[in-house]
Amino acid sequence: MALLTRNNSEAADPDNQSLTQAGARGAGSGSFLASVNSLPGYFRLLAALGAIGVTLVVCLVMWGPGMTYPTTVSTSEVPTASGATIVLERTLRQQTGSTIDSIVKWMTVSGAWLFDGIATAITYALIYIEDVLKWVPWPVLVLALTLLAFTMGRWSLAIFTALAMLFIGFMDLWENTIDTIALMVVAVAVAMAIGLPLGVLGARSRIADNLLRPILDGMQTMPSFVYLLPGILFFGLGKPAGIFATIIYAVPPVIRLTNLGIRQVSPETVEAARSFGASPMQVLTKVQIPMALPTIMAGINQTTMMALAMVTIASMVAAGGLGDNVLRALQKNESGNGAIAGLAIVFLAIVIDRLTQSAARSRQESMGIG
Repeated sequence: MALLTRNNSEAADPDNQSLTQAGARGAGSGSFLASVNSLPGYFRLLAALGAIGVTLVVCLVMWGPGMTYPTTVSTSEVPTASGATIVLERTLRQQTGSTIDSIVKWMTVSGAWLFDGIATAITYALIYIEDVLKWVPWPVLVLALTLLAFTMGRWSLAIFTALAMLFIGFMDLWENTIDTIALMVVAVAVAMAIGLPLGVLGARSRIADNLLRPILDGMQTMPSFVYLLPGILFFGLGKPAGIFATIIYAVPPVIRLTNLGIRQVSPETVEAARSFGASPMQVLTKVQIPMALPTIMAGINQTTMMALAMVTIASMVAAGGLGDNVLRALQKNESGNGAIAGLAIVFLAIVIDRLTQSAARSRQESMGIG
């Protein structure tokens, strides 16, 4: 009786029967893929080697050995003075490079007012910071940094800071160190102004996060010297070009770790704040950012360290600072001067790293976090 009822229901509902058959076919295809994936590893390896062998034979038969990529996109004949003609080939790389050059030239001409304004603002900020730091007597700065290290850290950090600053000064690198610090302050400030909002946006929007992730991956994997090129194209040689390259190189950590820190905040905590009537902005500023502060501060620390590394490389575009001493030592093959300048950069990096970490730790303790 049950069999009869089932047959009658299937006959009365042909659509259901067709859907059932389609589902069975889909399950069959899925089981086929599953069966392929379940094959032994050596069998799949043999299949891959067979496919490679077939491709090799076909290529050797049709095109022969030494096959090259078909990169030519156009050819043109150019007459010579002797009456002969020369065939010029234009490759895909040349065509793509010409297109990029045209776009950059248009951006440079059309946005000259913007780039000139940014360069002027950066130059004034650097000059102001450098003048203030150079106006202060060096013993005052050394003592201030030592006391700051002592209040944030321990005696060991204070002693190291004092010795590092004295080493830099007595090696006649004080003014270049001031220039490096000014470059870092401006670059890190701009990187934070860009990176913190983008990190918050990525944490609150999945679409923004999906758009930012590949861009940040590309920025972090690209060689650092490549960033000097757009700086030169848009700003010319000088400190604005170095600042621009430093910002691009150093901004990804603060974006990523701000995003990560806010996403790691407990959903129960956020839901509790919302249940008490907190607005989205209050949830962000009163709950998420304070609880994500350790991760955000780690991002700021990494951005600062990467800015120092890039500021040194930016001496190649006349950005100044301690990188100039390293660059001149390399050009003149002066190992001693290069080692001294390198040690100055290392000592400065250690001092800045320890001070920023101590500041982050003090901030966390004052807020009762961690």
